[in-house]
Amino acid sequence: MGAGHNHGGSRPGGPGTAGAAYRGRLRAALAIAVVLLIAELVGAALTGSLALLADAGHVATDAIGIGMALLAIHVANRPGGSERRTFGFARAEILAALLNCLLLLGVGGYILVEAVDRLRHPAEVPGGLTVLFGVVGLALNGLSLALLMRGQRESLNVRGAFLEVAADALGSLAVIVAALVIVLTGWRQADPIASLLIAVLIVPRTVKLAREAIDVLLEAAPRHVDMAEVRAHILGVRGVEDLHDLHVWTITSGMPVLSAHVVVGREALEAEGHDRILRDLQNCLGRHFAVEHCTFQLEPHGHAAREGRLCH
Repeated sequence: MGAGHNHGGSRPGGPGTAGAAYRGRLRAALAIAVVLLIAELVGAALTGSLALLADAGHVATDAIGIGMALLAIHVANRPGGSERRTFGFARAEILAALLNCLLLLGVGGYILVEAVDRLRHPAEVPGGLTVLFGVVGLALNGLSLALLMRGQRESLNVRGAFLEVAADALGSLAVIVAALVIVLTGWRQADPIASLLIAVLIVPRTVKLAREAIDVLLEAAPRHVDMAEVRAHILGVRGVEDLHDLHVWTITSGMPVLSAHVVVGREALEAEGHDRILRDLQNCLGRHFAVEHCTFQLEPHGHAAREGRLCH
């Protein structure tokens, strides 16, 4: 019986978790959020606009969310693990993504409640200055979205921050459209209707992100990994006759892990030893699935029946 361990190729963007490559962009997005928060608070004070004040609260939520994402990346990429935390703090990014989801759902719920109230009691929304500050908000949010666009495809943590900014960009757009409609037509219900549209866009995407984060925490197989295909590749390695206890899960975004008990023919073990079979397994999984950590236990026929129940 033998065991093998393999570290896959490095992730795009260098060492560390997937979110680590985007720390600089997240810092820039945080700076933009702080500038926008100050601008919208000034705008709300000058115009008396409740819509701008509400959007400023949304921006404050963005800043908190991005700050949490940066803190999680810092914690997740602390050097080395420990006897108790053998993977270090890599899961901190996933926890931050889940907390971001809770924040977003809270914002979405608040918007829904406020929108219903404003449909019954429409608020006054000043025109020119409100449109101006809405345009400033949309421009700054657009810049943040451009900074985070690539990272949100690779890291759930960055995606949480991206969705925060995207939701606020929609808020800025809604402020502009509603203000223009009210200025041009006097129809004050435009503001709460725009808010309802924002909530409809925020909530489903946030639920999707939460499901992905929960899948990681529950150690489900990554969505992009076909388990049947992984099994077929392992069985295709010369000398491999069967396998069991195949597990694939994700530690954090960009860090998939695999372990398996691989049954190898005695003739192959006696003729070539463990080294060639382990090398072929590692090369196969590294090339086709880019798995960060592969751990294989090589065993002869009949060994599984002699394993203790806790070893399965």
